[in-house]
Amino acid sequence: MKLSPLQTARYQYVPKLPGMLRNGISEICVKNGGATESVADQEKIKALFPNTYGKNEITFQKGQNTSEAKKQVVGVILSGGQAPGGHNVVCGLYDALKATNKENVLLGFKGGPSGLLEDSYIELTDEYVDQFRNTGGFDIIGSGRTKLESEDQFAIAAEVCKKHGVTAIVIIGGDDSNTNAGVLAEYMAAHNTGVQVIGCPKTIDGDLKNEDIECSFGFDTATKTYSEIIGNIARDANSAKKYWHFIKVMGRSASHVALECALETQPNICLIGEEVAAKKMSLAQIADYIADSVAARAAKGWNFGIAIIPEGIVEFVPEFSMLIAEINELLAGEKTAQFNALPTWKDKYAFIENGLSKDAMAVFAILPESIQQQLFLERDPHGNVQVSLIESEKLFSALVADNLAARKAAGTYNGKFSTLHHFLGYEGRCAFPSNFDADYCYSLGYNAFMLIQYGYTGYLSKVSNLSKPAEEWVAGGMPITKMMNIERRNGEDKPVIRKALVELDGKPFKFFEAHRAEWALETCFVYPGAIQYFGPAEVCDLTTRTLALEKGE
Repeated sequence: MKLSPLQTARYQYVPKLPGMLRNGISEICVKNGGATESVADQEKIKALFPNTYGKNEITFQKGQNTSEAKKQVVGVILSGGQAPGGHNVVCGLYDALKATNKENVLLGFKGGPSGLLEDSYIELTDEYVDQFRNTGGFDIIGSGRTKLESEDQFAIAAEVCKKHGVTAIVIIGGDDSNTNAGVLAEYMAAHNTGVQVIGCPKTIDGDLKNEDIECSFGFDTATKTYSEIIGNIARDANSAKKYWHFIKVMGRSASHVALECALETQPNICLIGEEVAAKKMSLAQIADYIADSVAARAAKGWNFGIAIIPEGIVEFVPEFSMLIAEINELLAGEKTAQFNALPTWKDKYAFIENGLSKDAMAVFAILPESIQQQLFLERDPHGNVQVSLIESEKLFSALVADNLAARKAAGTYNGKFSTLHHFLGYEGRCAFPSNFDADYCYSLGYNAFMLIQYGYTGYLSKVSNLSKPAEEWVAGGMPITKMMNIERRNGEDKPVIRKALVELDGKPFKFFEAHRAEWALETCFVYPGAIQYFGPAEVCDLTTRTLALEKGE
């Protein structure tokens, strides 16, 4: 296989570990913190996790290693969507495992959690692992979205582990995957299987985050990748001076990616879903807000600009959420087949008009026809609208165009409004990890094995103090149950890790809020350029603007 020069160079990069993990395996000991409780619904969570609830947080520090010396056979699973740095988690886990005992074994279960259920795996070796160091993607073992959540699945997983003498499983994933890791850990403990389960926090969306998890891995690289592209588009806009670019970015349930990209590039407009929800903004109000910027810039002779739109923005708009809920009911059960059998869109529109409430229909009627039809595309497995298929960047540009047409008719606007549309998603999920993500992920994997070696289960690998140089990072673990609350899922109460939304009183949003009026009017674009891997630390190891602002730096 022919390698690019960058790929060859990245193989040779040596990730930086937290100072406390650099002492050698024999000189790493445990410092116990306080007992923990879940973020909410404490009694319910405690009842569901009697064997793994309320454990202490721990940190590793320099000292005599007191863990039990035994051969470990560890299984590793990549779960969910790809995020830059996943390979380095596996590499860090592998290196720590082999440094502890050359006889230790790492099994990579292929294709995500289904690999564990189907007993599909590869034994990882030096030669194989070395091909993936510091590279993007999850192709080392593949990933998948199978959920580990039923007793039958747990029983199969326990049998597969018993068959291969597996002593621990490491699940690398987001909030749902780590929720599953916590539930699996409880099952393994309750049934005395001797199998430990450790999670690692992954998601480019940035919503697996709390006072303990300062940043999920992949967020840094993905947002830097998107920001480079947004900066390139902004420079083109400022050169051609004739287009408004509407750019949708990843973030179904939270707007962390949009906010970070805005802090990096200073666009004219960036919608934050959490603010839209808090202010109960309507589609018309959002369109008016964007149109104000377009009109004000046009008055200065600038008929161009940049608008960043989070992927899940429509779900934060109360009237749109109401519309989606009614559509889900309208097409429940056999009604989907009845609707799909109608021969023309005119017939389908009449069916919709007859089935929706007056308020919901009023919202539906103002949507462009293309968006109306997207709301009736293939349903998800639960029979619901697939919101991610809605081209919200085109929705808002169309609503703004209508708004500006009305202003032009009233004589209050006389500019030009030409639009181009972009969706930045897959471009960032498998990029070469930044130095930050390469270091952070390697540390998470290395640290995960230390948790295994010391006998912990139901814990998340945790590395904090991330805004500082890696030497000052703090490695340890926290019980997964600490992040859980009870939510209603598919008609049942389920323990789940609480998603972290953008905090409207947090420093990153407050900084954005303080500057966005100027950005909306003026041309303040920042052009971040490509991720830098070689050079001074202040350029190459730079953390996200979000994390720097949160830490007051």
